[in-house]
Amino acid sequence: MEARTARKRPTIRDVAAAAGVSRGTVSRVINGGHWVSPEALTAVQEAIRTTGYSMNQHARSLATGRSNSIAFLLTEPQHLLFEDPTFSILLRGAAEALGQREMPLLLMVAGTTEERRRITDYITAGHVDGVLLISSHRDNPMVKSLLRAEIPVIACGVPIGYEDSVGYVSADDVGGARKMTQHLLDSGRTKIATVTGPLDTPGGTMRLAGYKEALGDRFDESLVRHGDYSREGGRAAMAELLEARPDLDAVFVASDLMAAGAMTAVKDSGRSIPGDVAVGGFDDSGLAATLDPPLTTMRQPFERISSEMVRLLLEVVEGQEPAAVTLPATLVRRESA
Repeated sequence: MEARTARKRPTIRDVAAAAGVSRGTVSRVINGGHWVSPEALTAVQEAIRTTGYSMNQHARSLATGRSNSIAFLLTEPQHLLFEDPTFSILLRGAAEALGQREMPLLLMVAGTTEERRRITDYITAGHVDGVLLISSHRDNPMVKSLLRAEIPVIACGVPIGYEDSVGYVSADDVGGARKMTQHLLDSGRTKIATVTGPLDTPGGTMRLAGYKEALGDRFDESLVRHGDYSREGGRAAMAELLEARPDLDAVFVASDLMAAGAMTAVKDSGRSIPGDVAVGGFDDSGLAATLDPPLTTMRQPFERISSEMVRLLLEVVEGQEPAAVTLPATLVRRESA
């Protein structure tokens, strides 16, 4: 009986021969495609496909001194990962962008002191090449630890307190909030309240700033309440506003999830939306269109935010200086305002 022979695993040499290029060119393609002509890049990619070559990630890590993986780090309580749809959209977009580069994404949640300590120890031990920081709060101690360990970091939103040392990708929070508030003014509303995000986050401070800019001299502190980006936080803040200022006729809420809670409070008070109170949100993460009535909101370009974060982080991993990108937010008109 003829013995079976194991099929030999394709090597870089096989790929180079199939593509008609040097092994060095194949290596450069595998490691990011730097200094490779478009023609050679196409030939190598086709040769990888036809030969069935796959990288030995362990060998690559030994050779480069890198883990070839990236962390998606959410610094919020764990329940928000499942409650707030913006995080899952960002996670999916980052995973897709890294998947195109054959790099895995590690999800990490650090909402408590113990979680922050444990995850900081893991990251600084060299298990990831860089961190996509999601929802960072002002002067986040974790960021300080990561920077001290020289871990590349790119933040989603302006990293308050670390603007000069951490790159970021952000929607235009100030401009978006200003546009939403102006939309409410243009619709004839005169007593426009707001429910902010936490004031130690960029969305909290900057969306409040945009709201103030749009109102100018009409700004009234008694029409402001602060939330925590949760549905219940939005409901509680709105209930307070309706009790304190029953004459309000509109509200700009700094996230769609909080807006969902605020709409519950408006209905519980016996008021109609938008007849008695117009409601505007911020995100357009998918939740907004499902609310009753559907929510007018500011759309953040989440897919582009994710891909830009990955691009900037890999640049920092390669030794480039951190950069910042601000993307426009777009008004989406629906029935709530």
